[in-house]
Amino acid sequence: MTTTPFRDGFAPVTEEITAFDLEVTGRIPAVFNGRFLRNGPNPLSLDDPHASHLFLGEGMVHGVRLRDGRAEWYRNRWVRSADVARRLGEPVRPGPVHAGMDFAPNTHVIGLAGRTFATVEAGALPYELSYELETIGSCDFGGGLPGGFAAHTHADPVTGELHAVAYFFGWDHHQHLVLGPDGTVRQVRDIPIADAPMLHDFALTERYVVLYDLPVTFSMEHAQKGTPLPYAWNEAHGARIGLLPRAGGETRWFDVEPCWVFHTVNAYDDGDEVVVDVIRYPKRFVDARLDAGGAPTLDRWRVDPASGKVSQTRLDDRSQEFPRIDERRTGLPHRYGYTAAARELNDIVSPHDTGLEDLPDEAFDNTLIKHDLVRGTQEARQFGRGAYVGEPVFVPEGEAEDDGYVMTLVNDPDRGAADLVIVSARDFTGEPVATVHLPARVPLGFHGSWIAD
Repeated sequence: MTTTPFRDGFAPVTEEITAFDLEVTGRIPAVFNGRFLRNGPNPLSLDDPHASHLFLGEGMVHGVRLRDGRAEWYRNRWVRSADVARRLGEPVRPGPVHAGMDFAPNTHVIGLAGRTFATVEAGALPYELSYELETIGSCDFGGGLPGGFAAHTHADPVTGELHAVAYFFGWDHHQHLVLGPDGTVRQVRDIPIADAPMLHDFALTERYVVLYDLPVTFSMEHAQKGTPLPYAWNEAHGARIGLLPRAGGETRWFDVEPCWVFHTVNAYDDGDEVVVDVIRYPKRFVDARLDAGGAPTLDRWRVDPASGKVSQTRLDDRSQEFPRIDERRTGLPHRYGYTAAARELNDIVSPHDTGLEDLPDEAFDNTLIKHDLVRGTQEARQFGRGAYVGEPVFVPEGEAEDDGYVMTLVNDPDRGAADLVIVSARDFTGEPVATVHLPARVPLGFHGSWIAD
């Protein structure tokens, strides 16, 4: 990219803050006993060469601790990779490094076995954080990881196992990893793959691990030119979906129309077929640029192993990202999905798309969308300009799929600070159940989790 993406909603904060007893409007439901955590790129300095690419800023984790109807604290902390620790004048934390790739993970933050991990992809290891978000050190889960880890993981709600798919430009394979609820690596399987493609996310069903082999691959040409993230759209590399049997066996591949997928909504088995809901781009990383390749839409693939065919259906043509579901439905049939449409994100990933300039202003508002995928309907909750609304995270309360709450970070431009907004999933466009007023601005970022105590 020729200009820094760290502007407007993505502009980094420069201080680490700890604040207690936060102001709350409304009432925080009793089910909230734990932490809302969110990771994202926050460069230590915009003068660094890697600050020209959104995916390469040092990770900063923001956290809000909720308990007994109170918002007990807010914290934001940079993840202390060795480089970050040195630049902050601190001791380097202990821990392993894979292939010399020590990076402050900036993509996701998850809980596993009572521990907290900041994660990233492409060969680097996760970093473990303390409950209060201080960096403990890099982690290979007791030596169980042969290489790096993944930005996205999916937990099987029945077994409690955590699945991940790792990739690295120096490998001739991807790597399917299974971790137990105790945080130990139980299974490692290599999946042969050509051209070292990027794989940001995958999907899980009861029978399969669903893999995406798409035309964004490692580019030696761009690496030699010094491109910060040398992955590029590759017309010579086809697009296909892989079904890797969880019970063992070889991956079976199915051709699809060339496209790019950052994020899965969910996938499930439907008889002998497999349904995969994704946020789909026509292209991405054209000439290794993040800001070229078309706007994303919500699409459904239906894979028919008997015929070897994949059908594609457009579920919603609005530009949207960061899909989440009630994760108790991971790998199972789902009815509801939640996405975010943030103007500031659209300005970075799809600034040149023809036709978007003719859309009304409300099309570029900061909006949360609740999809009813059975009825084919949507509810939209708009937050207004300058809100740079973040990823919607579902927190269950009852047993029904939509019995719970959706929480997200929303900027309040009047205060110049962020709010943690909690809405009822069943009254999605009604007044927020609770709004926690944070003491600082939280830049747009990537992914987060509700981690119950």
